[in-house]
Order: sequence, then C-alpha cells, then structure tokens
Amino acid sequence: MDSKLDQDFKKAFSIASKMEDKLPQDIMLQFYAYYKQATAGDNFSFNANFDVRNAFKFNAWMQLKGISSEEAKIKYIELVNTYCK
Repeated sequence: MDSKLDQDFKKAFSIASKMEDKLPQDIMLQFYAYYKQATAGDNFSFNANFDVRNAFKFNAWMQLKGISSEEAKIKYIELVNTYCK
C-alpha cells in the first residue's frame, strides 16, 4: 500500500499532466526536475537524442542532486498547489 505522500504525489502528477500546455516552460522544467528526482533520484542518465530541450531538462534535474525522493515529492506537490489551481 502506498504511503499518503505517494498517493498525494500520484494525484499531483495527474493534475500536472493536464496542465502541460498551459504553464510556462520554466515552470514545466521545475515539474520535470522534481518528478525525475522523486522517481529516479541521483541516477542521472543521458538521452541519445541530447538536443537543447533535453539539455535544459537534464540541467534542471541535476540542480536537485542530493535531495531525497520524499523531499522532491513534497516540492512537486507544492508546485501543483501553486500553479495548478
């Protein structure tokens, strides 16, 4: 059974996914970075198709190096509460 945090994170992800075309790119980068840190942690991986867009996404994720999955989930939920109401 998922923890309350995991349930809240999944709900927040569902809400944020519907907002993808409605939010500024810098905010979407924050969503991406916190999601990746929450789900993959510091296990950074390069994409073979490393274009400018992916470079920005990767950089945003790397800036969160060292924060825990739980903290990243909390920050992701906070972003949803701030930008997706």
